[in-house]
Amino acid sequence: MTSSENQTLPNLTANDGLVLPAIGFGTYKLRGFDGSTAIESALNNGYRLLDSAVNYDNEGTVGKAIHQSGVPREDIIVTSKLPGRYHNHDQAVETIEESLLRMDLDYIDLYLIHWPNPIENQYVEAWQTLIELKDRGLIKHIGVSNFLPEHIDRLVKETGVTPAVNQIQLHPYWQQQDLKAYDDKHGIITEAWSPLRRGGETVKDPTIVSVAQKHGVTPTQVVLRWHVDYGDIPIPKSATPSRQIENLDVMSFDFDDEDRAAFAGLDSPDGSRGDFDPRSHQEM
Repeated sequence: MTSSENQTLPNLTANDGLVLPAIGFGTYKLRGFDGSTAIESALNNGYRLLDSAVNYDNEGTVGKAIHQSGVPREDIIVTSKLPGRYHNHDQAVETIEESLLRMDLDYIDLYLIHWPNPIENQYVEAWQTLIELKDRGLIKHIGVSNFLPEHIDRLVKETGVTPAVNQIQLHPYWQQQDLKAYDDKHGIITEAWSPLRRGGETVKDPTIVSVAQKHGVTPTQVVLRWHVDYGDIPIPKSATPSRQIENLDVMSFDFDDEDRAAFAGLDSPDGSRGDFDPRSHQEM
């Protein structure tokens, strides 16, 4: 699939004008030369939104792929994330500058606070630092990850700046309807980490397999299309070029009411993968 073929995917626009494609590319655990080759392949197969983080320990890998690919830099939206151990101002500045140096880039398109870490209670200071570095031109857009409304409300109250993105765990078993509605109300784009649930449990689910067979596509394509229709941005990862292409090819079929009801029935209050409560989770 070329980038021109990928144009059938819709775009989402955030409160600050940030425009993101409906499907991104996750780079978690893609490291070293093999990881760089996989990410370069993803770019050349049509992905334009790359998701990384300081804690993924692969920003150099991502930067190498960007420079090696045939895709113009201005067409790529690069994301990284600030870990909890660097929420204070001076360390946050150094960390973001290091992200730029590792990637060998002049700017990062989207920088997120990885987790609020409210026990340390420094996420407002981290947010103020992101605002400062955006003003300096080192970052184009700023957002958060795994933040609840209470955390975002505080950021807005204390700084006047609303995040452009909130990246959260979201998949058919954990649809986060209330949080998604909050994001929508405030013009915040919701991105989904673990969009297939870690380990790909969703693609083995009999309900999802049945919907896939009905439309003559793969279970993965069905789940990713559900995300697109739900209005969040899934960030799947694959090092296999054929699957990278397949994961973008999700607009050739449409769900009917029966399909939508089937997905609605998968949501569960116990559907979260692991104990990732943003009120208590520590991501340092």
